[in-house]
Amino acid sequence: MIDSRLAPYGALGLRVALGLMFIAHAYLKLVIFTPAGFTGFLGQVGLPGFLAWPIMLAELLGGIAILVGFYGRYVSLALIPVLLGALAVHAPNGWVFNAPNGGWEYPAFLALVAFAHALIGDGALALKSGRSDWQAKPAIA
Repeated sequence: MIDSRLAPYGALGLRVALGLMFIAHAYLKLVIFTPAGFTGFLGQVGLPGFLAWPIMLAELLGGIAILVGFYGRYVSLALIPVLLGALAVHAPNGWVFNAPNGGWEYPAFLALVAFAHALIGDGALALKSGRSDWQAKPAIA
């Protein structure tokens, strides 16, 4: 049973955590690894280096949109391919993310959280929530 009084705040917590995670990962790539370093990393794992900036911008702008609830559920859906790409890159390293070069459990978890956010919605205090076709629409009498 879902507590309809508190569920919007649970969705808010999920949204804030996911948005902050994307912002933190963008910051890590921009400031710590640097764009050149991230470009080089992509090349090392067999991906084209030109994907570095689109990935960093998607994480930063997507994270901000999710955090403030600006069509966040749609942004989460759009970012799932980025997370699945990270999952594919880290899969050969094993399960635990603190393994050398990171494991795959964290990207897998985040992909599931993004999917859950898309299903649940933005929750309380969202700037602009998008209505989806899978949400029940009120009946017209």
